[in-house]
Amino acid sequence: MSGFRSFLKTGHAPTLFASFLYFSFSCCIWVLNGAMAPFISETFSLSPAQKGLMLSVPIIAGALMRFPLGLLSQYIGRKKATLVEMGLIMVAMLFGFFFVKSFNDLLAMGVLLGIAGASFGVALSLGSGSFPPKHKGLAMGLVGAGNVGTAVSVLIAPPLAQAFGWVAVYGFAAVAISIPMVVMVVFAKEPDDLDAHASFKEHIACLFEKDGWAFSLIYAVTFGGFIGLATFLPTYYYDQFGVSKVQAGQLTMLAAFMGAAVRVLGGWISDRWGGVNTLNLVLSTVAVTLVLCGLAKASLAATTLLVIVCFAALGAGNGAVFQLVPLRWPLATAVAGSMIGEIGALGGALVPNAMGLSKQYLGSYAGGFYVFAGLAVVMLVMLRTMQIRWTRTWAGKGARA
Repeated sequence: MSGFRSFLKTGHAPTLFASFLYFSFSCCIWVLNGAMAPFISETFSLSPAQKGLMLSVPIIAGALMRFPLGLLSQYIGRKKATLVEMGLIMVAMLFGFFFVKSFNDLLAMGVLLGIAGASFGVALSLGSGSFPPKHKGLAMGLVGAGNVGTAVSVLIAPPLAQAFGWVAVYGFAAVAISIPMVVMVVFAKEPDDLDAHASFKEHIACLFEKDGWAFSLIYAVTFGGFIGLATFLPTYYYDQFGVSKVQAGQLTMLAAFMGAAVRVLGGWISDRWGGVNTLNLVLSTVAVTLVLCGLAKASLAATTLLVIVCFAALGAGNGAVFQLVPLRWPLATAVAGSMIGEIGALGGALVPNAMGLSKQYLGSYAGGFYVFAGLAVVMLVMLRTMQIRWTRTWAGKGARA
C-alpha cells in the first residue's frame, strides 16, 4: 500500500481518478445497446444478422472516432476534449431518448454511441500525463481498468429497461454523464507533457513499423474480444439458454467484471513474468475457451465458467499489451498506446457480426466462437515469430519490466 501511495505522489492523483471515472462512464454508455439488446431485438423483431450489425456499429464508430478526438485534444487540451466529448455524449443520449423509433434510427444511435467509445486514447493520455515515464504504464493500466464500466452497464441497464422501458435508459444515461463531467471540471488538470504536443506524424508513427501492427492486431483479439463479447453476450445468453433479460445481463456482468479486474493484475504479472510470456498464455487460453464455448452450447453452467475464464485471459492480455507499450515506445507511450487502442478496438466488431451471421446461416452461434478462436491462434503464431527479434532488441527475456 505504501508503494502505491508513493506512486500516486509522483503524479497528479485527482486527474488519474477523474480519467478513470470518465473512461468508466464512457465504456458503460458505449455498450448500452448490447446491454439492452434482448429488449431492443424484441421490439423490432430483429434477425440474428441484424442483431450482429446493430451491436457492431457502436464498436466500429467508437474506434474510428478515437483518432479525431485525439487530434482535437492537441488543439484545445485533453481535459477540454473530454468535456467536449461528454457534452456530445449527453446530446447523443437525448437523441436516443426522443428520436429512436425504427431500426434505422437504432443504427444511427449506434454511431452516436461510438462517441463514448472514442474516450480511450485521451483518457489514458490525460490520466498518465503527469506521471514520470517509469510509472506511465501503471497509470495507463489503472485508467484502462475503467472498462469495468461495461460490467456496470450490463448489470444496471436491463433492470432499468424492464422497469421503465429501454428507451428511457438513454435518458438516464444523459443525466449520469454529468457526474464525470463535474469531477473532471473540479479535480482534473491539464498535464504538461510531450504527448499533448505530439504531431500527426508522431501519432501514426507506430503504424509504419511491424511492431505497431503486431501490437494492434494482438490488441484486436484481447480488447476487441473483450468489448465484442461483452456487447453480444446478453443476446447470446437470452437466445441460447432462454434466461430472462435481466439474468442475461447479470451473467454477462460476471465475465465483464472479471476481464476489467484482471486487466491491472495482467500488467502486474507481466512486469514480473514478462509481457510476451503472458500474451503467449493469454492467446492460448482464449483460443481454447472459445472453442469449448462453441462445443458447450447446451450447458449454461459450462458456458458461464468458460466465458469467465476467457474474459480473465482477455483482461490479462489487455494489461500485458500495455505493459509492453512503454518498453517498446518509452518516449511516446501514450501516443503509441492511443493508436494501438484505436486499431485494436476495430477487432471487437468482428465478434457480434460473426455470431449473428453464424446463427442466421448455419443455425448456431458456435461458428462465431470458432472464427474468433482461429484469429487468436493466428495471433499466437505471429507473436511466437515476432518475439525472437523482440528478445534480441528491446524486450529482453520474456519482456519483463
